[in-house]
Amino acid sequence: MRLTTLVILIGTLVASAAAFAHSGVANPAVLQRMEAMKQIGDQMKVLGSMAKGQVAFDAGAAQAAVDAIAAQAAQVPDLFREPVTDPKSEALPSIWESYGDFTLKAEALQVAANAQISAERDLAPTVAALGAACKACHSHYKD
Repeated sequence: MRLTTLVILIGTLVASAAAFAHSGVANPAVLQRMEAMKQIGDQMKVLGSMAKGQVAFDAGAAQAAVDAIAAQAAQVPDLFREPVTDPKSEALPSIWESYGDFTLKAEALQVAANAQISAERDLAPTVAALGAACKACHSHYKD
């Protein structure tokens, strides 16, 4: 359960930081990327609050959250295709220097989000897999 707690904490911190980072973004492409990441973070909060027992497990809400993450993850390669920047962006230049690896990491997030959550026992491994996929990308490509 420790890994799940760590993953939830990371997801919450990322989502909180994203909310502050969006103010003052001038480049519309960067803002669109940031909004997509925020939406993923928001869905991780839904899953995390269930995993921590802060809210009751709801299979429908959990499945909707992973489905939304999968949909956003599918958009990530296109959102980052062009190396546009903004002073508020946390995207590192290494995204475009290693774009193939970056897209593989986005695909790994999408695969992790293709999980089926029909019972509470499905939640922890799904949250752990999603958190690991997020961390794998952020550790290389996010400032």
